[in-house]
Amino acid sequence: MNAPTVVRSSQRRIGTTTADYATTDTPIGPFTALIDPDGAVLASGWTADAENLRTLIHPTLRPAELRRRDSLGELTRVITDYHAGDLTAIDTVPVRQHSGEFLLHAWEVLRKVPAGAPITYTEYAAVSGRPDATRAAANACARNAAALFIPCHRIFRIGGALGGFRWGLPIKRWLLDHEGAARSALFATT
Repeated sequence: MNAPTVVRSSQRRIGTTTADYATTDTPIGPFTALIDPDGAVLASGWTADAENLRTLIHPTLRPAELRRRDSLGELTRVITDYHAGDLTAIDTVPVRQHSGEFLLHAWEVLRKVPAGAPITYTEYAAVSGRPDATRAAANACARNAAALFIPCHRIFRIGGALGGFRWGLPIKRWLLDHEGAARSALFATT
């Protein structure tokens, strides 16, 4: 799945009429992904409610209809592989979101935060180029419709508090523990 990480707003598709979706069972519950006709993720999260995910998509990209599939092929394999421990499986999945330049840039930066090495909102603001904009960095996490593929779960508060997460703090904790354990196991074998 070699593709751009975040498709910039100038490359967006307006008027997507139908998005395909599939729900995959994971150790932390159902995970649903909605994709556009090009296979880019429009929205995703730990839910079986595709319609709720549809409402998270920016209006210029929001599909009018959803079409359920049993599988999204390679994307479903990537979701399964990530939850089974292949933390890099999600790295090249194309994502399509629309917003202003800062949010698009901030989402690209999120994709560079390594699994197993979470950072604070303050650090995230700094690496996004706006060190005084901690709230804007937190807003980028909150407005991210493509959970997992744009890994906003890798950002936490100063002092180690988890902060918020659309899919619940138990899921965020599981993801951070999963990534930390897999990263530790990798370094233990090298």
